Amino acid sequence: MTLYDELIARGLIAQVTNEDEIKTMINEGKATFYIGFDCTADSLTAGHFMALTLMKRLQMAGNKPIALIGGGTTMIGDPSGRTDMRKMLTKEDIDHNAECFKRQMERFIDFSEGKAQMINNADWLLKLNYVELLREVGACFSVNNMLRAKCYEQRMEKGLSFLEFNYMIMQSYDFYYLFKEYGCNMQFGGDDQWSNMLGGTELIRRKLGKDAHAMTITLLTDSQGKKMGKTAGNAVWLDAKKTSPYDFFQYWRNVADSDVLKCIRMLTFLPIEEINEMDKWEGAQLNKAKEILGYELTKMVHGEEEANKALEASRAVFVNGGVSADMPTTELTAENFVDGSILVSDLLVLGGLAPSKGEAKRLIQQGGILVNDEKVVQFNASVALDAFGDGLIVKKGKKVFHRFTVKN
Repeated sequence: MTLYDELIARGLIAQVTNEDEIKTMINEGKATFYIGFDCTADSLTAGHFMALTLMKRLQMAGNKPIALIGGGTTMIGDPSGRTDMRKMLTKEDIDHNAECFKRQMERFIDFSEGKAQMINNADWLLKLNYVELLREVGACFSVNNMLRAKCYEQRMEKGLSFLEFNYMIMQSYDFYYLFKEYGCNMQFGGDDQWSNMLGGTELIRRKLGKDAHAMTITLLTDSQGKKMGKTAGNAVWLDAKKTSPYDFFQYWRNVADSDVLKCIRMLTFLPIEEINEMDKWEGAQLNKAKEILGYELTKMVHGEEEANKALEASRAVFVNGGVSADMPTTELTAENFVDGSILVSDLLVLGGLAPSKGEAKRLIQQGGILVNDEKVVQFNASVALDAFGDGLIVKKGKKVFHRFTVKN
């Protein structure tokens, strides 16, 4: 099986241009490709996994990845898939986030001499003269075509700012610049980026001629990519300080039965033949598949030792009904208590089980919260200080556990 055939078998390819050329270049290890990452936070999320593992697969076959850090495009904000404008970040925030991205990407990609590059588009986008850009690039874009683009579709009714309207031009210019200056001949991105990415290939063709072979591939063949990376309103981060290895493991351990094999195919490096055998699995075997998924991805992000600890902790909780030392734990202080007690809703927020008091109320009203195995039925329910003992266990739903202790 060729590498391109494997990408198809793993369900990674949605749309392509120049398919025959792409197959040849990827299979022969001759592609220099880029994937962009806008620096909207100080950590990558589980939603970035597909791009990171794809870069690793292609690099292992001899292709050269360019990780494009969006220090410039983040100043504008991508409107794709959003109903409102992104929060505008300062340049200092963006620079800080970019440094965090770099450290995390180095766990996946070999950036040693000649094997890969990490480049920040702030290096050219922030130096552009606006009038010069309009004259050089603006004439290559049709406003009518831009307004029909999928990336703007959701925003047309509620309002699309002129700031965001420029994002397609900036992203297209990235590919044009990388093609000229770095020999980058291929771009990968999410399926919702198709319009933006085609803008780049068209810009190269218009500026450099029809013989300039620039190719585009989009990933995420269904909504799976959108579903990855968030749970209970919170992002699942790759930074252990923001999402513990145990919580990271549990996120993948808790995926739906219908998604587990899809995730294993897309995100792990298990042989495709081994995964195909799992297609026959059902019932309790799917729980084993979820363990495999959680373990493989936790090992990739946090290392084998943390993956083993997370697996053991998960089995202690779910199989044996016990309490593991590696269960996520929040230590409270006397200041968290009012008149010797604390609201359950406050516990949910403090422990990251709910992003807000409103979400905590919804969880309680739906009967999804248990404290030491007793269901909480009222939003204003509280727990007395002396009930904590060696630790109080709060359970959200069937699979999420969190331990609370009180500092002496």
